[in-house]
Amino acid sequence: MGYQAIELQISDKIAHLRFNRPEALNAMNKDMWREIPQAVQQIDEDGSARVIVLSSTGKHFTAGMDLSVFGGPGPYKDAEMGRKRAHFRQDILRIQECFNLFERARMPVIAAVQGGCIGAGVDMITACDMRYCTRDAFFCIQEINIGITADVGTLQRLPKLIPEGIARELAYTGRRMPAAEARDCGLINRVFDTQEEMLAGVMEIAGEIASKSPLAIWGSKEMLNYARDHSVQDGLNHIATWQAGMYFSQDMKEAMAAQKEKRAPDFDDILPVRGGMLD
Repeated sequence: MGYQAIELQISDKIAHLRFNRPEALNAMNKDMWREIPQAVQQIDEDGSARVIVLSSTGKHFTAGMDLSVFGGPGPYKDAEMGRKRAHFRQDILRIQECFNLFERARMPVIAAVQGGCIGAGVDMITACDMRYCTRDAFFCIQEINIGITADVGTLQRLPKLIPEGIARELAYTGRRMPAAEARDCGLINRVFDTQEEMLAGVMEIAGEIASKSPLAIWGSKEMLNYARDHSVQDGLNHIATWQAGMYFSQDMKEAMAAQKEKRAPDFDDILPVRGGMLD
């Protein structure tokens, strides 16, 4: 598939998705809003990649929503008001789904942030599994600065990643959180001096993830996400059900054999989503 605003490369079981609008500070235009979820869904459904890395080009990771997305009255400008408002709600839900896909993907999604991560960029990275950044990076809930409430995931996910009081301060003030503070409060795993060093470090981490059983990684992500949103007892019940089916794969035997033989394990990919009963 050809992309206009992003680049996608899959190598060594790592899918590297790069935003490629540096001249526009990687502001998310309609192309990006369509192409990012298309790429993530394609990777997830195919199953051959075992980790997704999100990175960007130019000075900033992303300046957030491109104002062109808001342009024009839309096709239903003359519709009855209640129906227009209901349709607008569906529009917001569709936009939210772009990042919900990151959480539902069967493999981890890692964000590598340089420069500014603004507005929708914060929505995006909070839906990722891990986040790394450069020393010059900063994070801003820009929506409050333009008179609206953030609505694509920041206010729902950020308080589960950092202390709630800090999340509220960022949401209410719209101030920039620098890289060191983001690391200290737990939003960022590690800060690198340069983008080159960051990408090298992130790819090393991605490679280590890709070397593990993709079925066990999928299960770990499923359980971590479920535990975040449910009680401990619910989480324990869920993992018991998962293990009743997935515990008996060949991956554990392969991992143990590889350790005994002092070699790298060779795991099968997870199966593509397509090819089931409905295909």
